[in-house]
Amino acid sequence: MTDTEPLLASLLEERKARRGLPPYLPQDDRAVAALLQSWYDAREPGATVHDVARMGGGASREQFIFTLDRDGAPARYILRMDPTEGITETSRAREYEILRAFDGTLPVPKAVWLDIDADHFPCPAMIVEVVAGVTKPTSDQLSVTGLGTVLGDPLRDIVRPQFLDHLATIHNFDWASADLPSFTAPTDDPKQPTRWLIQFWKELLEQDAVTKEPVLRLATQWLEDNVPDCENISVVHGDYRTGNYLFDERDGRITAILDWEMCYLGDLHADLAWAIQPVFGSHIDGVFRGSDLAPPAQFLAEYEAASGNRVDRAKLHYFTIFNAWKSYILVAALGMRAARQAHNHQDVLLTFLAATGPLFVDELARLLMMEESQ
Repeated sequence: MTDTEPLLASLLEERKARRGLPPYLPQDDRAVAALLQSWYDAREPGATVHDVARMGGGASREQFIFTLDRDGAPARYILRMDPTEGITETSRAREYEILRAFDGTLPVPKAVWLDIDADHFPCPAMIVEVVAGVTKPTSDQLSVTGLGTVLGDPLRDIVRPQFLDHLATIHNFDWASADLPSFTAPTDDPKQPTRWLIQFWKELLEQDAVTKEPVLRLATQWLEDNVPDCENISVVHGDYRTGNYLFDERDGRITAILDWEMCYLGDLHADLAWAIQPVFGSHIDGVFRGSDLAPPAQFLAEYEAASGNRVDRAKLHYFTIFNAWKSYILVAALGMRAARQAHNHQDVLLTFLAATGPLFVDELARLLMMEESQ
């Protein structure tokens, strides 16, 4: 048994079992409409489903937007379903639980239905309410959401305090008192939270690596040899950055924090290092801004003021290396394997994202060379 969180260990075994399945066939809109209607027939008799349409974007879940009409009161929802394999290996139950836990505390999509065992839908599925907003300025027609997104002035100065306040709320959340049955707290020793994390991603790398990169082996060894203590376990979003929230373009108000599927209990420095890593930032007039919100020093100082949490620079550096390693595994191992096996509805996008793999190899080489020189 892999030394990782029990639920994640089970996901690893399930992924292995799906390896030999035939190519994944994207769901047809009409078939999805029929599935949704029969779902609601059993739960809300009289409600009607219409205007079902596939949503673009998303490198992990297959998503459909639809209207549910209850006695002449239509509302919009999103169905999120798992393909055979994706760019991440996650649990809909955990995503559902964390969204419900933060409902009323943070702006999050309301999670309303869950089919975790695929008793009705062809794959594990979840239904959430639609939230109004955009992930990037509508004038930006070139960048992939979150990669090179530029909010610009004055929007970044409006968004940044909210972004940091919401991150502070996540990290200071009382997870022990919340209803999170799918999460196991890593409390046996101070290194267990990050050790579990490393072992999970290491196993995914070993399962899915399409090519062997020596730098990845060195990085894995360095991460295992230098696991820091985690004195205070926090909720970690796992993908907190520009591109994973919605905002109202008129006033800059964040309307929803998205993409909680990689959420876990662990060291908050992972989120901080993720939000300011180069691939999600902007370089304008010689200034780098993490998530196009602020230069890292300003970002971290304002986070400390908003959260009351002290940022440990050594741990931040550790998770900078970890995140480059994790990012490579996402795009060049999991994503590339899913595309190669035709196990995902977004094989073209996954292949495109795999082209960023060398960027993370180069970043890891640079960071590890810095370690050797010290």
